[in-house]
Amino acid sequence: MITVEEAEKIILEQATDYGAEIIPFELALGRVLAENIKADRDLPPFNRVTMDGIAIHYDAIENGISTFRIKNTQAAGDEPVNIDEHTECIEIMTGAMLPPSTDTVIRYEDLELRAGLATLVTNDIKRGQNIHYKGNDKKQDDIVAALGTLITPAIISLIASVGETELRVKKMPRVVILSSGDELVEVNQTPSQYQIRRSNCYTTKAILSKHNLDAELLHLPDDKGIIKSQLKTCLEKYDVLLLSGGVSMGKFDYIPKALEELKVATLFHKVQQRPGKPFWFGKHEKGNLVFAFPGNPVATFMCLHRYFLPWLNASLGIEKKFDLKAVLNNRVSFIYPLKYFMQVKLHYNEYCQLMASPVEGNGSGDFANLVDTDAFMELPMERNEFKKGEVFNIWPF
Repeated sequence: MITVEEAEKIILEQATDYGAEIIPFELALGRVLAENIKADRDLPPFNRVTMDGIAIHYDAIENGISTFRIKNTQAAGDEPVNIDEHTECIEIMTGAMLPPSTDTVIRYEDLELRAGLATLVTNDIKRGQNIHYKGNDKKQDDIVAALGTLITPAIISLIASVGETELRVKKMPRVVILSSGDELVEVNQTPSQYQIRRSNCYTTKAILSKHNLDAELLHLPDDKGIIKSQLKTCLEKYDVLLLSGGVSMGKFDYIPKALEELKVATLFHKVQQRPGKPFWFGKHEKGNLVFAFPGNPVATFMCLHRYFLPWLNASLGIEKKFDLKAVLNNRVSFIYPLKYFMQVKLHYNEYCQLMASPVEGNGSGDFANLVDTDAFMELPMERNEFKKGEVFNIWPF
């Protein structure tokens, strides 16, 4: 049995680059760039007006001119219109290109407009005000989004602005989610009093969907031959197998033996943690990875957030920026020699500290309790008592 830290190290050492694919930019939200995106021209591409008002040449202010004849009106997208004299101005809208013959924009709030004339009602005018200058944000051929960037709505905006209609993004691994056990029936079936409906697989699929990973589902009955045959097919078809159940010490837990026979090497089996102690992780000789989580819903839920998602981010090149931490809001005792992933409810106190309040449940099978909690708090194995006010890592879900 290994520690959580050892398990994490072994898993992250198996981070894999699955290559790249080209997709339409509007479908790229949440994916990871596999190329640098460069500006096709300066950003902004011209001296852009940032306030509705009038455009003038500042020399007029220095010469004491305070009333201007409106020569023309220019909207955003219009070809710019020049002034011929310092006594003239162009009435201009936000987003328009600044006429080359002008260098300052005065907003409507600082003007009185009457009979085709614009008169200043303030003396607080500065040369070059209310203008977003050409190339101030990025120059042509500058990188606007770098390889390895997680594509957010802001990145989509940048990509659209430089005319990239298709993007090269990191490929997601091909993943199958396998549930196991004859005690499980489908969601639309009525279980007997000794059966339950399948839920772990749908929970796992929902979590992966939040990370743009569309996994397939498969159920394994408690039959040695069928398990081995189905696992063989999955190892030929998928990069990653996510299993739930069948990896403990039960008489019908055939999965570890079947994986061994299929040349999947055991990298570890059992982790000093609660929940999720029976967690099994292995690698096929061709590189396929197998995450075999315990069947208890909370254990599967925790292991996904603590191990699989960090592995996925590492495989996609998404760097971990920092550990999330929270302040324990109540004293806690835990007598077992295991690292405890405690379910907590999060809130901010009056000092803007993130506080974690323990929520008692009924063990690893109490998945209903997840609805009322926000994260797992990772409590170190070396201790049994944890004081109110201490700070520990959390894994939000």
